Amino acid sequence: MTAVEPPGPDEYAPAFAGYVARVPPGADLLDLLTRQLDATSDRLGSVSESRGAYRYAPEKWSVKEVVLHMTDTERIMAYRALRIARGDATPLAGFDENAYAPRSGADAQPLAALVGGWGDVRRATISLFRLLPPDAWTRRGVASGMPVSVRALGWIIAGHERHHLEVLGTRYGL
Repeated sequence: MTAVEPPGPDEYAPAFAGYVARVPPGADLLDLLTRQLDATSDRLGSVSESRGAYRYAPEKWSVKEVVLHMTDTERIMAYRALRIARGDATPLAGFDENAYAPRSGADAQPLAALVGGWGDVRRATISLFRLLPPDAWTRRGVASGMPVSVRALGWIIAGHERHHLEVLGTRYGL
């Protein structure tokens, strides 16, 4: 696999700019995703089961819901990357993260199982990206009505994880 250059701002919707910006300049995407797998699994794996139900405000997601949201979002973004990388030009629908959380059943699951599930999805994402041919990274498609490239989806995945770890640190004290 060759080094993947970061996406340009024309390769993703403005709503994702904050996630892309969270990836350090010069980062090797696959290395970052792998390091995140280990560090995030360790960090979330150290959270007690009782803390998994914590919400910093009544209308906010629980820690468990945040973890499952990270998993759901990565699954969707990796699926988009797969479709676009393979040349599928079908516009891909958006998703409503706020509709997913209350129907996820996350709070009924053990936190360790949710963290393990996130790790499983991350390993699958790394495998997908590791096996992409070099020309697939710059392929573009449409998701949520906006253009996006495969490499932008990789940066979005990495930045989304960093965003939620920041939120877990600042709002949840984890």
